[in-house]
Amino acid sequence: MKKVYINATFFTMDRENNIFENGMMVVQDKCISYIGQYSEDKLTDVDQVVDLHGKWVLPGLVNTHSHILMTLLRGVGDDMLLKPWLETKIWPLEKRFNTEIASISAQLGILEMVKTGTTTFSDMFNPNGIDSDEVMQTIGKTGIRGAFSHTIFSLGTEEEQKLNIMHAERFARNYKTAADDRLTTMVAPHSPYACTPEALLEGLRISKENNLMIHIHVSETDYEVSNIEKHYGVRPIEHLHRLGVFDQPTVIAHGVVLNDEEREILKQHDVRVAHNPISNLKLGSGIADIVSLLNAGIKVGIATDSVASNNNLDMFEEMRTAALLQKGIYKDATKLPAHATLALATRVGAQAIGMAHTGSLEINKKADFIAIYPYDKEHLQPISEAYSHLLYAARGNDVCDVFIDGKIIVKDGNCLTIDEEKVIAEANRLQSNLFR
Repeated sequence: MKKVYINATFFTMDRENNIFENGMMVVQDKCISYIGQYSEDKLTDVDQVVDLHGKWVLPGLVNTHSHILMTLLRGVGDDMLLKPWLETKIWPLEKRFNTEIASISAQLGILEMVKTGTTTFSDMFNPNGIDSDEVMQTIGKTGIRGAFSHTIFSLGTEEEQKLNIMHAERFARNYKTAADDRLTTMVAPHSPYACTPEALLEGLRISKENNLMIHIHVSETDYEVSNIEKHYGVRPIEHLHRLGVFDQPTVIAHGVVLNDEEREILKQHDVRVAHNPISNLKLGSGIADIVSLLNAGIKVGIATDSVASNNNLDMFEEMRTAALLQKGIYKDATKLPAHATLALATRVGAQAIGMAHTGSLEINKKADFIAIYPYDKEHLQPISEAYSHLLYAARGNDVCDVFIDGKIIVKDGNCLTIDEEKVIAEANRLQSNLFR
């Protein structure tokens, strides 16, 4: 199927930051075969011409760190610090999960993601009590692209820890590619504080043997850094470095508490950072110095974390917050300008999680794109300043259409791959049962 999309402004988010007003995009076999100015020559031998009626079109957003199975826990444990929040709220509730809860929670999270413009995500899930295969199949049916990763924990009995690693290895082996190559997985040791060195080394082994990236929470709080230093004599980054974790391609979630030496280690090993500004603020963890990471040449993506610590999956809100925070902490309005921030939420974010085949509108990249109709939205006026509005004014619910692999997933604000009414009803029923 060869489709041509016309009558739109295309924000490519490529390295040159090309923008094509009254542009044209040709999609064939799930990929972009042409992007540029309108050309009558491109209209020959096409199956369908799609008039976008002047919409703004940009790459689908890339959420580099999430926990979609925690979507039913939205609003649980507000106004708490990370350690007690995890230990007294989140982990105890996750022990009560079953496959039905996990599947509905995943669908609810993905529903929110795609309807607010996210087409690619990288996720960690707690496998306790669930059939991870069934959940992965459910995710595959939604049409989203991403990495869904089995978390490794050093919690529970020794036998439970062995089983956790065994199941993580099986999951890694089975889901290196899934859902017509839209889905993959990473190896996801939870963190240096929730994993023993032995568990971290097992994660490293699984990653190497299956040629998969590592996804891990690191240096999120001052308490974590001091606690790891107390136990192992070094800070978290050096601890992982000594174990050889960074010998594999790695994305660390957070990186709030880093020094210059640690940034140099990350740069040397091409370790990427998933920046979660709102979650870090809400949990009182601090503000990551993204400007210093970028100046050091480190790839950074934007992320929401879970809705239990955010409390939404709106990447427009997330990237705007990321930009404003850097301007504020530096007292310099030139820091993290619009073009750089939008790139972190698209092209650079995709690179950070090993999915450079998406994230920008370029020839041979996947046809993952979103559209906004700005003309009836007062907060997106004047339309002549569209680029500014995409960062500083737009909201997730401004997105009207979403395409992944060239297939329409959201049309006129309605998701075509998820039964919205059913999922919302089931989410409320299951959440009520969870707290009985």
